Amino acid sequence: MLKYNDIRKNEKIRTYIRKADESLNVMGYTEHSFAHVTKVAENARYLLKTMGFSEELCELAAIAGYLHDIGNMVNREGHAHHGALIAFALLEDMGVDAESIATVVTAIGNHDESAANSLTPVTAALILADKSDACYTRVRNTDFAKFDIHDRVNYSVRKSELKINPEHTSVTLSLTIDTELSAVFDYFEIFLNRMVLCRKAAEMLGLKFHLEVNEQRLI
Repeated sequence: MLKYNDIRKNEKIRTYIRKADESLNVMGYTEHSFAHVTKVAENARYLLKTMGFSEELCELAAIAGYLHDIGNMVNREGHAHHGALIAFALLEDMGVDAESIATVVTAIGNHDESAANSLTPVTAALILADKSDACYTRVRNTDFAKFDIHDRVNYSVRKSELKINPEHTSVTLSLTIDTELSAVFDYFEIFLNRMVLCRKAAEMLGLKFHLEVNEQRLI
């Protein structure tokens, strides 16, 4: 069985992730390198493990999370589809079985907002893990005067946590936002579509999705 740690140790994959993030850095995007993909991978695995899915699917969810933004190496536009094709080639070269490759490729190819679909549990876990990762640590712009709304909103998020309740009936994204830096409404202005995707992804996993901001439930 393919393991997440095997993917993390692969130097070719690490190079591609680094180069993809370098391209986004030049374009002014937030951090999409190892911190982001590692958090997405581990949250995707956490979601499926907590919901009782097999160890194999949990590992594949982590792998999809780690590889999901690799397509930015080609172009930001269509990066999900590019990433799926790159992941296909990498995993096939590693001798991974067709079933596992298909699971990972489907998840990567369907994670982007422009064409996201929670077709499988792994895809749903990836979408939830990816779309919930907003935090000040991802902002690379050091000049607050030049912040756009995405920089400002991300920078205002001091902490984010994705948690399934003990009864396994709901998943909550809890955010701590510094409202001196950004109003809560600003978060909805740029991330409302992501929250809709999170709701649909949660439903695929048999969960209700909730959003809490500064300990107040908003969704």
